[in-house]
Amino acid sequence: MMKRWLVFLLAAVIFAVIHEGMHVVMAAFYGEYAALHIHYGVFPEVQYRTPVDERAGVHWGFISGTSNLVTVLLGYLLVLMGGRIARLRSWFFKNLLFYLTVILLVADPLNLSVGPLIYGGDTPGIAVGFGVSLYVIQAIALVVFLVNRELIVQRLLPIYNVQAKHFLFRPLVRRPGGT
Repeated sequence: MMKRWLVFLLAAVIFAVIHEGMHVVMAAFYGEYAALHIHYGVFPEVQYRTPVDERAGVHWGFISGTSNLVTVLLGYLLVLMGGRIARLRSWFFKNLLFYLTVILLVADPLNLSVGPLIYGGDTPGIAVGFGVSLYVIQAIALVVFLVNRELIVQRLLPIYNVQAKHFLFRPLVRRPGGT
């Protein structure tokens, strides 16, 4: 059981590095990168040159939003490769990629939909950058989260032969011809 938690934590760290790494790349591209801080010895956070209250321009939409898009798209790619991954002989890599896929599919949509209610997150930067209502971004992210949750329950769990009876892992929408 402890090994599974360690693999899950490693997947979370990989997600954080990908997510924050994309912030670094985009911020550097636009000349907004100031520093990278590591919290708790593991989790990175990017510091930008422009203070939050002075941020304006479409580039903030790209700096704030690209990382979210990349992680979700990477999650979709791993779902598409799920059949191959599930056949890996290595318990470690198979489980690491399973957990990474789940995290990639749900973390950023959850961050964008619920994050502004708790800690801000990337949603305000996307809203300011693209001139879109914060609520529209939250609503879209919530829909993506729910769709990705169904993708995990109805496609990913069966590929990896994961049996779960908890209500969170039951389909909300029944597929035609499905059980």
